Amino acid sequence: MTKKTKSTGPKGRIGRRTFMKGIAATGGLAAGSGMMTGFPTIWAQNIKNVTLRQFGTGVSNINEIAKKVKEDLGFTLEMTALDTDTTAQRVVTQPKSFDIADIEYFTVKKVWGAGNLQPFDVSKLKNYDKIVGIFKNGKLTPTSKIAQGTAPHTVGFADSQESKTFAPSETNWYTLVPTIYNADTLGIRPDLIKRPINSWAELLNPEFKGKASILNIPSIGIMDAAMVCEAMGEVTYGDKGNMTKAEIDKTMAIFTEAKKSGQFRAFWKTFDESVNLMASGEVVIQSMWSPAITKVRSMNIPCIYQPLKEGYRSWGGGLGMSRNLSGIALDAAYEYINWYLSGWVGGLLMRQGYYSAAPETSKLHMSSDEWGFWFEGKAAKSDIIDPFGNKLEKAGATRDGGSFYDRMGRVECWNSVMSENRYMVRKWNEFIAA
Repeated sequence: MTKKTKSTGPKGRIGRRTFMKGIAATGGLAAGSGMMTGFPTIWAQNIKNVTLRQFGTGVSNINEIAKKVKEDLGFTLEMTALDTDTTAQRVVTQPKSFDIADIEYFTVKKVWGAGNLQPFDVSKLKNYDKIVGIFKNGKLTPTSKIAQGTAPHTVGFADSQESKTFAPSETNWYTLVPTIYNADTLGIRPDLIKRPINSWAELLNPEFKGKASILNIPSIGIMDAAMVCEAMGEVTYGDKGNMTKAEIDKTMAIFTEAKKSGQFRAFWKTFDESVNLMASGEVVIQSMWSPAITKVRSMNIPCIYQPLKEGYRSWGGGLGMSRNLSGIALDAAYEYINWYLSGWVGGLLMRQGYYSAAPETSKLHMSSDEWGFWFEGKAAKSDIIDPFGNKLEKAGATRDGGSFYDRMGRVECWNSVMSENRYMVRKWNEFIAA
């Protein structure tokens, strides 16, 4: 476990108000320069001695982000990639082991009550007005319906800086600052299936016996299973994101029967496992994540992230702040968060197939062709290259599912932690072991 480097000098800890006054007086960051200028001298000297420790899922804990933080802000960001459950567990049980936690929204219910995270003061978030409505009131547009499950806005706000519960609507206290999200669906091999696929129900179609797969992460897999059972007309849910024991039993009974009949080739937990199953042709239809589809396609293997008539299952993540942060380290954390939403990271994420919480700022760090392809659903004018130099799509390609509004506007449910979560996990594990 790494330890945070302490600020040096007796005057190293200055108040946020003093810091902000200094910025106002001197112009703060030079726009677009990537350089620190105009900070109060003592802050600028001491900020280099700050190390912020961040952990979270590998999806967004990318080394390039840490390098860019050092370049643009001057301090050190140490990043550790963990799985979803380990991240949540560490927030609760090891509160002194981190400064920033990269958390998935559906796990916020598990961690917020521990009191180890402090909410963000919305008035200090420079790009709050550019964050999409999904993370404020649950609506992408004013006419959007609010999807089932743990929609981010339902766990997004606290009533006060000390509150361990969630506020029913927007307040000045933000539990997480949203960063990354996507709309998930089934991946298919069109060259091996050779017919249209338009429903979640196809996952259990006997036509694909021995060639189907579902991800083995209970809180996510159960949502895919529910989308399938509902599409089949076998189960009617009051709320797929908060099933009753009877609904869990019905869902798992259907999937257990399918498993015993040989429907599933395998169950996967990691990105690479899903890619290998699909690329090899061992599986032709499965739960999948957008960048995994892109990875398969980059290998010149046909693979589609198939839009389905019942809609998408969605997920999202954000950055949480340790309650142990104070002084100059807290100032640095706010600078990091504001920098994160200013566009460079959003562009990095968007060019991999994810969405940025403040897409308007990300547009500034993408070419018009990239923005057209990833966000607007337009045909690519040139080859689409990811941030690491890999060719993802050929010129002329369009994004599966279309534009941002086409995809996120058809989200049916969000990943969720249910009231009967322990029971659900037990039943899920029985299904996997059957």
